[in-house]
Amino acid sequence: VQLQASGGGFVQAEDSLRLSCVASGRIFSSHIMGWFRQAPGKEREFVAAIRWSGGNTYYADSVKGRFTISRDNTKNTVYLQMNSLKPEDTAIYYCARRAGGLSYTASGYGSWGQGTLVTVSS
Repeated sequence: VQLQASGGGFVQAEDSLRLSCVASGRIFSSHIMGWFRQAPGKEREFVAAIRWSGGNTYYADSVKGRFTISRDNTKNTVYLQMNSLKPEDTAIYYCARRAGGLSYTASGYGSWGQGTLVTVSS
């Protein structure tokens, strides 16, 4: 599976952005699709994840209530709607796929997109 992320950009604090991640190849019902982010000088951190079958969602505490992950099975696409953006949300955002149960660590995901940069100005 190849993943292509898009939708990043430069926004002001409190603005919104929607990221998209299109997967080429089949995503199985047991798979987890996740979004991670990496700010300069920091480790890659979990943002959100969704179970492909059933749509159960999981969020990092730092984004809960502001970000929403969703998927469109017909388009093999995962979205990350980001509202009320803060400067500390500035990072490169990556989508990733995991075959198996939920994992909050980057090492648990086997397929990665190329990343899309989100910059939030105060």
